Amino acid sequence: MLTKEQKKEQIAEGLAELKKSQTLILVDFSGIPTADLRNLRTLLKELNSKLKVIKKRLLRIVFKNEGLDLDPTQFESQVGAIFVQSDIYFVAGKVYKFIKDLAKKKRDLKVLSVFDLKNRKPVSVEEFTTIAKLPSREVLLAQVVMMMTVPIKKLLIVLNGRKQQLETRS
Repeated sequence: MLTKEQKKEQIAEGLAELKKSQTLILVDFSGIPTADLRNLRTLLKELNSKLKVIKKRLLRIVFKNEGLDLDPTQFESQVGAIFVQSDIYFVAGKVYKFIKDLAKKKRDLKVLSVFDLKNRKPVSVEEFTTIAKLPSREVLLAQVVMMMTVPIKKLLIVLNGRKQQLETRS
């Protein structure tokens, strides 16, 4: 049981993290071993994000103090809050991949809710999954460059073929 002082401290920590964040992801971590949670925390740290486990009632107070219409007590399971300091696009793919890797080990980390704090609007779990499946920015840029260079390469091939035709005739 947490003391009143510890509860106030958790609320203050939650508010501080929420103010720094642009995206909030609520996950169900029930049944996930500590080692896997440690791996998730390490991954999130690399992405300048943080997983915090705060009691649902205290988390509800944090959201209420920030004017967010989120109620984590609606979820039956344990809730962990991932505070993301960047856009959802930056972390969605990596979190999704981590969840898929856990699923291969027969462990289930579920995304319960996603909230875009910058625009103050909820993001559905389906939208989160769709965003997570998109290729990275670098891959998309490489695809655009390839699409732009293919016509030039084809033109060069045609011109080179025509040059060889003319050389064989003379």
